[in-house]
Amino acid sequence: MAKAVLFDFWGTLVENGTYSPLRQTYNILRVRMKFSDFVIKTESVLMTKPHEDQTSAFTEVCQAFNIEPKPFIIDKLIGVWNKNKLLAKLYPETINVLEELKKKKYKLAIVSNSPNNSVEPVIEKFGLGKYFDVVALSWETGYLKTDKELFENTLKKLKVKKEDALMVGDSIPTDIEGAKNAGVNAILVDRKGSREWPEKIKDLTELDTVLP
Repeated sequence: MAKAVLFDFWGTLVENGTYSPLRQTYNILRVRMKFSDFVIKTESVLMTKPHEDQTSAFTEVCQAFNIEPKPFIIDKLIGVWNKNKLLAKLYPETINVLEELKKKKYKLAIVSNSPNNSVEPVIEKFGLGKYFDVVALSWETGYLKTDKELFENTLKKLKVKKEDALMVGDSIPTDIEGAKNAGVNAILVDRKGSREWPEKIKDLTELDTVLP
C-alpha cells in the first residue's frame, strides 16, 4: 500500500515554459551523437552540482563536448533555460491533486533532475513548497534519477519503505526506469496518449485510480 508519492517536476506537476530545454540545447550545440546519449552527458555535467552562475554552467557543458563556449552560444543557452522557468505554468489539476493527497495523509516529494536555481523559483512562484515533505534536486544531492541513491535517500528522509512508495513522472528512461531500478513502483504520465507503456495515466487526476 502506497504511503508516499514521489513526483517528477517538469512535464508532471509543471508545464515547461518553452519546448524541451535539453532538446534546444542539443540543437544549439549541434552535437553529433544520439540525443539520449547527449542528455545523459549534459545532465551529469549540468545537474549534479551547484554552479556559480549560468555562464559557468553552460561553459562546462560546451567544454564537455569540445565546443568553444563563445558568448553568443552561452547567451542563447541562458535564454532558453530562463524562458523555461519564467513562462512555466501549472497543469490545471496540480493543486487540487496535491491538496487531496495531503488530506489523505500521503507523504509527498519532488524528485527532479535540475540545475541549481531552476526548479526552486518555480516552486516559490506557485506556492508548491507547502505540499511537499521533501524536495530532492539532483544538483543538491549529486545524484540523478538514474542513480538509485537519489530515490533511496529521498525515501529515507520520508521514513517510507520503497515498497510503500509510488513515483509519478513523464519520462520513461529517468522517472519510470530510474524508480524501478531503485525498487520503487512507478506510473507514467502520458498527457498526449502517444506512448506505449502498461502502467500509465493521462493526467494527475487519474492517480486516484491507482492509489488506495
